[in-house]
Amino acid sequence: MTIFKQARIKLTALYLLIIMFVSVSFSGVVYSMIAGELERIEEMQSMRIQRWFSQRGPFDFPDDFQPLNPNFRIIDPEILVESKRRLLLLLILVNTGILGVSAAAGYFLAGKTLKPIQDMIDEQSQFVADASHELRTPLTALKTEIEVNLRDKKLNLEDAKTLLSSNLEEVNHLQQLSDNLIKLTNISANQPTMYTTVDLEEIVQIAVKKIKPLATKQKITIHNHIKEFSLKGDAKNLIELFIVLLDNAIKYSPKDTEIWLQAEKADGHIIITVRDQGFGISKKDITHIFARFYRSDQSRSSDGYGLGLAIAKQIVKDHRGTIKVDSELGKGSVFTIKLPVK
Repeated sequence: MTIFKQARIKLTALYLLIIMFVSVSFSGVVYSMIAGELERIEEMQSMRIQRWFSQRGPFDFPDDFQPLNPNFRIIDPEILVESKRRLLLLLILVNTGILGVSAAAGYFLAGKTLKPIQDMIDEQSQFVADASHELRTPLTALKTEIEVNLRDKKLNLEDAKTLLSSNLEEVNHLQQLSDNLIKLTNISANQPTMYTTVDLEEIVQIAVKKIKPLATKQKITIHNHIKEFSLKGDAKNLIELFIVLLDNAIKYSPKDTEIWLQAEKADGHIIITVRDQGFGISKKDITHIFARFYRSDQSRSSDGYGLGLAIAKQIVKDHRGTIKVDSELGKGSVFTIKLPVK
């Protein structure tokens, strides 16, 4: 039995204990009140009859008339006992029904309550497994390369420098991966953030400036048409969002192409598009493109670990926005971000 199922059963049992305590207590009060009321009514009727006789006497009774017994009961005691027994049986049946319905409802509600926790645990487990796999790859390459060269008795200074250069490259990859993992973890922490009014034009300009050297190296031109928009947000994370999107567009676009950034305001939201002339994304990849560590077939030859778009999606989510991509192989991609103004 899984931990989730055990916790669900325990939570259901706790629900039942609380409900049955309330139900049985309430039933006990109801039984006492109704039984007491029956006895009170019977006693009042007896007293009323005796009072009636006493106020209208003396009567000329026949010789065989038996005087009214002081203990005379209007309602047969057996009937009274039977009524109480039926009342008790009815309350038991009602409580049994409540128990059955509560068990089913409690099990369902316990599942609903625990499912987000279970999803979070599953997501964390998958994240750790994926991160371990991604960390193992460069570490294995690093270890293998060192071991092979250590066995080489003819290793000279030039070969040693080449080895160290290759090792440094792998270490840089590891550092990039660890930085992205820390960044994604911090963004996904759902810690409350005090958003301030930020200038979207300035945010995008900073991102473009940071990514410009990479674009120049790839001979890619960035056209920034975003002007005079402001919204509530975290400036640092929004800069990171546009760096990720621009970096992604540059990495998966051929040389001598262009990237366009545009924005418009509609229905209390700012809609931003990042359009490139890249290789495009296949239909089978497009549904997974924002998943952690996911890399499409076209991206496997490029550096990276498939965390960038996952970071971008989390930033947009934290800003109560949405992000989507429209793409076709050979025709580029368009990323659309919709962010609330307030």
